[in-house]
Amino acid sequence: MRRHPDRGEAGTVTEHTRRPAGRTAGLPSARGAAVGRRIGIGLMRGLWRPRVLGAHRLPAEGAVILAVNHSHMIDGPMLMGTAPRPVHFLIKKEAYVGPLGTFLRAIGQVEVDRTTADRTAITRALGVLEHGGVLGIFPEGTRGDGDFAELRAGLAYFAVRSGAPIVPVAVLGSAERRSRLIPGLPALRSRVDLVFGEPFQAGDGSGRRTRAALDAATERIQKRLTAHLADARHTAGR
Repeated sequence: MRRHPDRGEAGTVTEHTRRPAGRTAGLPSARGAAVGRRIGIGLMRGLWRPRVLGAHRLPAEGAVILAVNHSHMIDGPMLMGTAPRPVHFLIKKEAYVGPLGTFLRAIGQVEVDRTTADRTAITRALGVLEHGGVLGIFPEGTRGDGDFAELRAGLAYFAVRSGAPIVPVAVLGSAERRSRLIPGLPALRSRVDLVFGEPFQAGDGSGRRTRAALDAATERIQKRLTAHLADARHTAGR
């Protein structure tokens, strides 16, 4: 597996990371996600001062799940504009309204109905991973304290089902200071830290997707994410 040069181990090629042949109709646009990343780079770095730490830990290719804490609405766009690879985020359907909805679909994001088992969203998210893409998930399900205190089972399901490694990402500082001009946003030119952790496998290697196996995977994930958040705060000096 190709790694970021001179950065050390980033992950291992497994069968699920190979791009299968065949049609990709109905899947989120990989080209769109790449365009969204370029837009995010200009927008996020133009308005704020993101500092990215540990980005070399993100495997340079193959399926990956980014598990991101969530305390502000800019956390997703901030990561889209700073991650080394284009990211397809699972985003609640309530955001897909008018021009914003059209834009989110165009840049390859995945619309999800959080009130039900959204089979279309599940299929599209798994399709991203099957084609070697990067799937972004806020495992807390909604904005909160951003401390990974409560996780939904969806992250464990996607990780165990696909076999893709999880890379924890801590976004720090997005909710600390509000802008005077636009109170709903962080203070302009304020620093936001994005800290990438080491990839890890959620499953126990058995491939089981029983409720007990997913519960155990969720517990395993929570411990890793909580530990990463503490390490990230120490590393970033927050």
